[in-house]
Amino acid sequence: MTSAADTGLLAPGWAGSPAADATDDRAWLRALLDAEAALTRAQAGLGLAPAEAAAAVTGAADPARFDVRSLAERARSGGNPVIPLVADLTKAVGEEYGPYVHRGATSQDILDTATMLVAARTLDLLLPDLARAERTLARLAAEHRDTAMPGRTLTQHAVPTTFGLKAAGWRTLVLDARDRIVAVRDALPAQLGGAAGTLAAFGAYGAADPVELPAAYARELGLRTPALPWHTLRTPVADLAGCLAFAAGALGKIAADVLTLSRTEIGEVAEGSGGGSSAMPHKANPVRATLIASAARRAPQLAATLYGSLVAEDERPAGAWHAEWEPLRDLLRLAGGAARDAAELTEGLRVRPDAMRAHLGLTHGLIASERLSAELAPLLGRARAKELLTELARRTYAEDRDLGELLAEVTELSGIDLGSLTDPARYTGSAGALTDRALERR
Repeated sequence: MTSAADTGLLAPGWAGSPAADATDDRAWLRALLDAEAALTRAQAGLGLAPAEAAAAVTGAADPARFDVRSLAERARSGGNPVIPLVADLTKAVGEEYGPYVHRGATSQDILDTATMLVAARTLDLLLPDLARAERTLARLAAEHRDTAMPGRTLTQHAVPTTFGLKAAGWRTLVLDARDRIVAVRDALPAQLGGAAGTLAAFGAYGAADPVELPAAYARELGLRTPALPWHTLRTPVADLAGCLAFAAGALGKIAADVLTLSRTEIGEVAEGSGGGSSAMPHKANPVRATLIASAARRAPQLAATLYGSLVAEDERPAGAWHAEWEPLRDLLRLAGGAARDAAELTEGLRVRPDAMRAHLGLTHGLIASERLSAELAPLLGRARAKELLTELARRTYAEDRDLGELLAEVTELSGIDLGSLTDPARYTGSAGALTDRALERR
């Protein structure tokens, strides 16, 4: 059970998501205890501790036996929760095998390793939600391969595109996020170096070759073996910052498009089940997209703090390491919540091709002016084509008439199939082929 301060009351973007449970205080406690127990087992496996000690520590490392609030309050005296946890775990193990708890390690070894465990477990839950979103977007891209809609640049109609190409682009971002997360997840390392990263204490306790111990420790935890203790070499944390911030931003792009396209004045898409309003019964707000956009706005600043912690002095830092804990948890939660919301958003998204088609006509045919410029230049000459289209564009707005009608009145253009030249749905370029190519990626 999470504490009252950890329920996500003001964080609907991650509350109730798989990432919420995977990153709460109990999950961190579990990871800390797993790290401690694995250390004793690794030492036992190398003959540095009795097998009975490994069994005793593993058996005592039950999160239900420890008071999270008490650990948090007592963490203030030493600056981190490992110190009081070691005291409580040693007591729980008992007098005979208590001396084997945390033997040779430093607090940062345990907390960094626990951080990697929490990150790995959270990413393992996040990836299925990205997979859900990817599958849905692949279907939407295929279904709407040739569904024409206005392309918009700098907020204005540009030239036609297709919703299939837009959905394929969204899917590409999801796959980019997946690939980055998988790469980082597979590289998450254990941490073991002792007081100053030299493994000296393990040698003092009898290890013939202390360098073997980090590998044994990593195997116990299912993490990668680090090349070196990374107390002040924070590449793993920086990599997490990068992939999580990218994932939030990639999903934020999808959300930004949905928020624009679902405006009342546009209505080209809609969330399957929008959220209500406390004051306006008619509202169906795009809540999933709103929450994803919120995560995307917060993630870069959190990642910046983690990148800033790369500047860590000496062999163990004062402040840089401590500054990582909360931003990293927030990033895991935000990315996990955004992935959950993206899966729900895409699966429920309603696409409205009729609205897209209607909006192609809002500029009275001018959305095809680029094509007309290219087609008419060989017939009329470049200067005359530009002069003609500029004048007709002015008249289109001034007279509230369709560009095709005005072109039909131009004697020089008699005999030309103006209908096909001014049909926006016939000027989507290679959108279909680009969509097909994007969907080849797995």
